[in-house]
Amino acid sequence: MRSLIVPILACAGALALAGCNSSAPPPQAAMPQVRAGLTPAALPQGAGCTNEIARYRAVIDNDHSTGNVGDNVWKQIEGEIASASAACAAGKDGEALALLRASKSRHGYPG
Repeated sequence: MRSLIVPILACAGALALAGCNSSAPPPQAAMPQVRAGLTPAALPQGAGCTNEIARYRAVIDNDHSTGNVGDNVWKQIEGEIASASAACAAGKDGEALALLRASKSRHGYPG
């Protein structure tokens, strides 16, 4: 009887440990969201605010896609960028840059 207990316990232990090695499928990346507001094409060519808006938007989109910025914060920043875009499109370069500086400062971005 003792000779049967040891192999049975060994098999049970092996089966219990085999369950620990199963791997779950990797998480799927979130689909990129469509941004609201003006597109960079609607902004005046050559204006300083156009390049600054595009650069800040690229950083924010990258941080959002990598998970460093959550959805709620991303939406808030996108709204702030949309306000800066509207000012830039209206020819208010200084106001647009001030709005960008305020947004960057509020969310901890340099600049």
